[in-house]
Amino acid sequence: MEQRSRLLKLAIPVIAVLFILVAYQYGYERIEAEMSLSREMQMMKGRTLEKYINVIAEKPLIEARLASVREQRKADDAKTIEGQTYSLSANTLEDIVRGIITGRGGSISSERVEKPEDLGAFKVVNVSMDVALPDTRALSDVVYSIETRTPYIVIRELDVRVRNAREPKELMVKLKIAALTGGK
Repeated sequence: MEQRSRLLKLAIPVIAVLFILVAYQYGYERIEAEMSLSREMQMMKGRTLEKYINVIAEKPLIEARLASVREQRKADDAKTIEGQTYSLSANTLEDIVRGIITGRGGSISSERVEKPEDLGAFKVVNVSMDVALPDTRALSDVVYSIETRTPYIVIRELDVRVRNAREPKELMVKLKIAALTGGK
């Protein structure tokens, strides 16, 4: 019995030490890890909140930049022919040029829409016209009006011939005209 009591006296402190070690390992270390994780999450949320505050503070600057980009876009859109499709854009270009030519006393004998060309986000609208103009002054006015107008229209080819060599008054003109469109 004395040996048992001695073993018991020795075993109780060992069991107590082992219990303390198990409690430390599975209790305290887990709680410490959870608290560490909680602190990290709190710091990350704090950083995220700071970023949101900075973005909110930059909102007026972003809105100002957006407004200037919209203004720039409107200015750029004014330089292109309007039309949702290539055909509508070509028709608009023909109408503009037809108005310029007939306003200077000319007449159009034929109009042709040519293949579009891709130019990044834009397409190039190409139109060919055979025109009769009364004299060189009308030709000069037509060329000036086409080249200096907005939306920008460019004369790619210009072929001028006199209709009657004996009376060089009326001119036969072949025009190939191009403009940019944002249409599909």
